[in-house]
Amino acid sequence: MKVNDAARMIGVGRTKLYELIAAGEVDVVKLGKSTRVTTASLRTLIQKRCSVGPA
Repeated sequence: MKVNDAARMIGVGRTKLYELIAAGEVDVVKLGKSTRVTTASLRTLIQKRCSVGPA
């Protein structure tokens, strides 16, 4: 999914999502010049964050 859509879906801004991508917590696929976020990596991120609890 597009970066903007993924950020909106998990309730963070684009900058925070790019930080998560840089940290290796969210996987992306490059399609030409487009960057797409994998939904599987978003699910994994949410599951990890839910199991840890609020920071």
